[in-house]
Amino acid sequence: MISESQKVPLDELNMRMNRFRKEMDRAQPDWETAVIFSKINLYYFTGTMQEGMLLIPRDQDATLWIRRSFDRAMDESLFPQIRPMESYRDAAGTIKITETCHIETEIVPIALLQRFQKYFPFKTIKSCDKQISKVRSIKSRYEMSLMEQSGAKHQYVLEECVPGILREGMSETEFITELYSVMIKEGFHGVARFSMFETDIGIGQIGFGDSSIYPNFFNGPGGNRGLSPAVPFLGRRDRKLQKGDLVFVDAAFGVEGYHTDKTMTYMFGSPLPESAISKHKKCLEIQYRMSEMLKPGNIPAEIYRTIMGNLDPELSENFMGFKKRKVKFLGHGIGLHIDEYPVIAEGFTEPLELGMVIALEPKVGIEGIGMVGIENTFIVTDKGGRCITGDNPGLIEVY
Repeated sequence: MISESQKVPLDELNMRMNRFRKEMDRAQPDWETAVIFSKINLYYFTGTMQEGMLLIPRDQDATLWIRRSFDRAMDESLFPQIRPMESYRDAAGTIKITETCHIETEIVPIALLQRFQKYFPFKTIKSCDKQISKVRSIKSRYEMSLMEQSGAKHQYVLEECVPGILREGMSETEFITELYSVMIKEGFHGVARFSMFETDIGIGQIGFGDSSIYPNFFNGPGGNRGLSPAVPFLGRRDRKLQKGDLVFVDAAFGVEGYHTDKTMTYMFGSPLPESAISKHKKCLEIQYRMSEMLKPGNIPAEIYRTIMGNLDPELSENFMGFKKRKVKFLGHGIGLHIDEYPVIAEGFTEPLELGMVIALEPKVGIEGIGMVGIENTFIVTDKGGRCITGDNPGLIEVY
């Protein structure tokens, strides 16, 4: 039996569902039915991550239909309406088939949708992805508590434990393996989850020297060579830590599903060139300036333009990446996924709100050295961003 402390409280689940309905009323006033299939969103709304679907009729209570495992769902979830099904046929007929159904169009495969529509022949399918993202972007006290726990553990592991793990001659994979073991011992939930399509990244982007600017598929400023073309993440077995190396650790932490994001850098054996240290310090200044702007009412796109419009010429060539591989954002929402709404980027024009949690990550690539810069996780408050992952400036000396 799962402990009561691990169950998402019923009042929390009710609050989330009510907020979703209100957001649908506001953004999609003619909505009739919504259906949620993805496991992370099912967990958010019901407290369990089983295979099934959540049917949300506008004029009826929502019902969680479970294919596997119904017994586990009953053990884990306090959601009031949970029923078993062998196929969608079992749920058909329990709601009125309306003209339109809203689903997670960013997530649901066409084949799954076709199987669903065999028994639920809605004529029109529309998206509810943005409405779910907006609801999830405002963290409750319950969620904030878990993220603050994650942030404290994250700070301890990256600022206090990593220097003791690093040793000359160890490979990137050895380092990552030992780091993961420490993280698990400290309460890490074991996985780094992204909403980006088919994104596997292990626990983050971690590398020695210019491994951290090696090109890869991941939409982030850092890089990673990885184990092989088939597994382009974790790290190289043949890249050994040497004196003079920059060590780049952009790793997620998480407690009970809720992540924080943090990047720490280390100088192993000897200092980096002064020019690299200078660029790193400028990234710290940018993080501070952005954190001051994390207040309700401020517009993410305007924060982005303010920073990019006043960028120090020393950073401009390789800011937020390296050469042509630069990303067009400076930060991102975070929660059950590492990449959540909103993003500090062009196009995000709705104002910040109290309770949003955002990771800020100004970084710059340096040829022959790697990726310097910083990342921490902040809560949006009236006084600006409150950091929950520590304030170490990075480039920690490990001599």
